[in-house]
Amino acid sequence: MTDTLNEDDRLMLDAIGKWLEQKVRPVAMQMEHDDEYPHALVEDMKELGLFGALIEEEYGGLNLSASLYSKIVTLISEEWMSLSGIFNSHLMMAIIVQKFGTPKQKEYWLPKFATGEIRGGLALTEPNAGTDLQALTTRATRVGDKYVVEGAKTWISNAIQGNCAAALVKTDPEAQPRYKGMSMLITQTKTAPDTEDHLPGVSNGKKLEKLGYKGIDSGELIYNGYECDAELSLVGGEEGKGFYMATGGLEIGRINVAARSVGIAKRALKESVAYAQTRKTMGKPICEHQAIQMKLGEMGAKVRAAELLVEDAARMFDLGQRVDMEAGMAKYFASEVAVYCATEAMRIHGGYGYSKEYPIERLYRDAPLMCIGEGTNEMQRIIIAKQLVKRNPV
Repeated sequence: MTDTLNEDDRLMLDAIGKWLEQKVRPVAMQMEHDDEYPHALVEDMKELGLFGALIEEEYGGLNLSASLYSKIVTLISEEWMSLSGIFNSHLMMAIIVQKFGTPKQKEYWLPKFATGEIRGGLALTEPNAGTDLQALTTRATRVGDKYVVEGAKTWISNAIQGNCAAALVKTDPEAQPRYKGMSMLITQTKTAPDTEDHLPGVSNGKKLEKLGYKGIDSGELIYNGYECDAELSLVGGEEGKGFYMATGGLEIGRINVAARSVGIAKRALKESVAYAQTRKTMGKPICEHQAIQMKLGEMGAKVRAAELLVEDAARMFDLGQRVDMEAGMAKYFASEVAVYCATEAMRIHGGYGYSKEYPIERLYRDAPLMCIGEGTNEMQRIIIAKQLVKRNPV
């Protein structure tokens, strides 16, 4: 995993590895089962610079390559996948400002994002608008030098513990095609993270209960007469560009989900290989039974293939190339591998795989989200097919 990395990259991975071993491993299982937000671990991640991982150095970030970032995400996801979502959702918001924001917006927001002083995520989904982003109804109306926002967002990562969101809104509901009427606003929701001190006009709805992914809050944001400064909030300073900003930021998000999936799959494989050598039936370790060998062999090949797809997409992203197809391939394949390996790990572990005393049940609960998040796998296959045709005309 570290053969192609420079010394600084290795040192960072080593530091994160030690943190995972010393701080995360002892508490992850209990906090997951208690559905407890990891405040202390978030502070550690701020100290490690993870909230500024992809932000440029001039704004206080680490400016990591996508290749190194994906390895960090995989490493953390092997231990506790939820943690990676806390800083990745935040970074997707930051990347939109970094990629499309005005100089003033970058200078104002990015240093605060890099330190985690302002922490948040991407607010796209609504009760009736998920994959079909153009169906959203949250509206922002320009009134003088401000925007007034009305509407609701749901399934927003960092909505409750964070204090900011990049919200995709309709600034021209009558525009045709619909995507031309959409804009992106940076909406600060609280004075600081981890508080209940909401700014006027915005509130949280209920915390959404989930099957897995317990370490990160997923909630609702309700805008009711919320006002924000137009110059600082309208990303890029021009209305009608929000749809492109949202979809343009999803490429690194899909690489992230693919890397998370690899982490889940690697942990499932690692646990299965270890257990198969200690569990005995018929007088020998189960790793000597062909039925288990076939499972381990299939898991091992698929995990490595998924890892290589992530590396390929990250490398192309670092080269500045278009990666919608490659990111889609990595996300689709790796997430399906995560589900497959988590399921096979449970079968290999038998009753212990179903027990809360082992990490397998957590992997089994976390893996399906990877097939849904950042665009469903059904949508990924359509994107892949369209790009194959577009890139290979006859």
